[in-house]
Amino acid sequence: MKVNTIKKTARILLGANLIFAGISHLSFARKAFRAQVPEFVPLKKDDTVVYSGFAEIALGSALLFAPKKYESIVGKVAGLFFTAVFPGNVAQYTHHRNSFGLNTDGKRLGRLFFQPLLVYWALKSTA
Repeated sequence: MKVNTIKKTARILLGANLIFAGISHLSFARKAFRAQVPEFVPLKKDDTVVYSGFAEIALGSALLFAPKKYESIVGKVAGLFFTAVFPGNVAQYTHHRNSFGLNTDGKRLGRLFFQPLLVYWALKSTA
């Protein structure tokens, strides 16, 4: 398989997953996402979940539909987004909050190592 085909497939999968995650922020998983909002965020937890859901839908759509010349920029923005929400994953771990089946410290700790992979995925699939 060609490298460009792999990158395009990875970009499309990431975009689709972001759209799905964004929709879940706004609907069926809204309560679960509140567990990941750190205490230092100056907004209401529910507002933070809603705004991040809109951001994920926008980023996912951009990954799917941005013209080729903007893919790299969109990938960098997605990587920055994944970096920006990382403190939420840390807060879930440090405050022992159960959500999304992450009901042990070991599972929550393991989740922390997945976030850098999302950053890498965003950058490599759009480079």
